[in-house]
Amino acid sequence: MGIFERFLSVWVGLCIISGVVLGYLMPEVFQWFARLEVAHVNIPVAIFIWVMIYPMMIQVDFSSIKDIGKKPKGLLLALVINWLIKPFSMAFIGWLFFRVLFADWVDPQTATEYIAGMILLGVAPCTAMVFVWSHLVKGDANYTLVQVSVNDVIMIFAFAPITAFLLGVSDVTVPWDTLLLSVVLYVLIPLVAGVLTRKALDSHKDHSKLNHLIQTLKPISIMGLLATVVLLFGFQAKTILANPLAIVLIAIPLLLQTYGIFAIAYAAAKAMKLPHNIAAPACMIGTSNFFELAVAVAISLFGLQSGAALATVVGVLVEVPVMLTLVAFANRTRHWFEKV
Repeated sequence: MGIFERFLSVWVGLCIISGVVLGYLMPEVFQWFARLEVAHVNIPVAIFIWVMIYPMMIQVDFSSIKDIGKKPKGLLLALVINWLIKPFSMAFIGWLFFRVLFADWVDPQTATEYIAGMILLGVAPCTAMVFVWSHLVKGDANYTLVQVSVNDVIMIFAFAPITAFLLGVSDVTVPWDTLLLSVVLYVLIPLVAGVLTRKALDSHKDHSKLNHLIQTLKPISIMGLLATVVLLFGFQAKTILANPLAIVLIAIPLLLQTYGIFAIAYAAAKAMKLPHNIAAPACMIGTSNFFELAVAVAISLFGLQSGAALATVVGVLVEVPVMLTLVAFANRTRHWFEKV
């Protein structure tokens, strides 16, 4: 795990502070960036997010899907958690906290946007950082690749309908054209670009060119994320300074959701008697989020200065330290599982 990934929470925290300070001192600059939109898509943010996502998509090898029949229980666990449990539990927890527990501290419109941001996080299963978590828990790398590849195929078709359904349940009017455009822009196009790049550079006998490109682009990908964070918090500077408690209120249900989903997945993996090198990565995949996609869609649907965009960025801040604690827990409980 490189220095960028290891200290991602630190960089995100520094970018949050920088974004708020710059947004407060130079609001006209961020207003100019905010006006650079085409079809509800902010161009600077879109560019930064493509810079983030493209290197991740290069790592996905769809030829691995031919191995889908091998060790199906681990794949089944990840798919059930990702598509049948996590989106709906996230929507429920968001509703519970912002409609009931925190109702006195958040106005109804802002609460709706926070819930929407949480839903977008819950419906976007992780694509890239999963490879890091799998490596840290000594997971089966090839099997992790199968799981991620299958997830990405499902995401192309399932992300928009599930998101629209859950946002509708939360009383959000869903602009289908914007939602579908977001899936094309931030999932389909980067995925196709990644596949074409992999096909052009990769060889069954020599992966050196591909691996070199991935390593070269990795810091650039993180810089895209950090630039996005600066922009988002710059756009929201006045709102945050007026109500810094918002960050804490959003982080609490996100923490509960993350630890709760991991507990469900880990218990299920143990009950299914999976080996640890299959169980641990499957649980990590089911727990972590594709926050880059969630951020992009939140901006497209609700705007740069929305509570939904803020909620998805708080998801970035929360996820990395939480996932590292889960990695440590998984490594300490390796003896609970079947040995291969």
